[in-house]
Amino acid sequence: VMVWLRRCTHYLFIVVVAVNSTLLTINAGDYIFYTDWAWTSYTVFSISQTLMLIVGATYYLTFTGVPGTATYYALIMTVYTWIAKGAWFALGYPYDFIVTPVWLPSAMLLDLVYWATKKNKHSLILFGGVLVGMSLPLFNMVNLITVADPLETAFKYPRPTLPPYMTPLEPQVGKFYNSPVALGAGAGAVLACTFAALGCKLNTWTYRWMAA
Repeated sequence: VMVWLRRCTHYLFIVVVAVNSTLLTINAGDYIFYTDWAWTSYTVFSISQTLMLIVGATYYLTFTGVPGTATYYALIMTVYTWIAKGAWFALGYPYDFIVTPVWLPSAMLLDLVYWATKKNKHSLILFGGVLVGMSLPLFNMVNLITVADPLETAFKYPRPTLPPYMTPLEPQVGKFYNSPVALGAGAGAVLACTFAALGCKLNTWTYRWMAA
């Protein structure tokens, strides 16, 4: 009975974390609409994606103890996002704003660290956290380059499909003139370690709660 309770708790955690990851990253491509604050938004969204990916992927990875499950978790996030964006597309939202699976390569690095350090949890937190934190903003920039031009896409669609706050504006002030990738990677590398530790701790808490 305890084994099944534990498994059900595990699957519940995976679904909850994956769904919330998707909800928090669902508009992560929309910084291209915030032309006044594009790079600021880009940095913030990169960090939020990094943290949501690593906490769920680390939890899943350390729960199963099998290198490869972090990438599988990122795949779950990607598919969830495609489904959700598909629903938005059905409502008239321009679908090509974010479809690139930017989480997969970062999750692969996490798996690689876990495998290379012979499943050392502390190495996973430190090295895995730094690698995911530094890599995701870079992959996110690839995503930014591959999406359609926001102004062109916005004017292609009928005006009613765009809420007022998404109306394209001419760039004014407030951009980061230094590199948003470097800023996101620097902050992400520090914060991702903390969230990787949280992902590991979720397992401990789950087991202790189940054992009580």
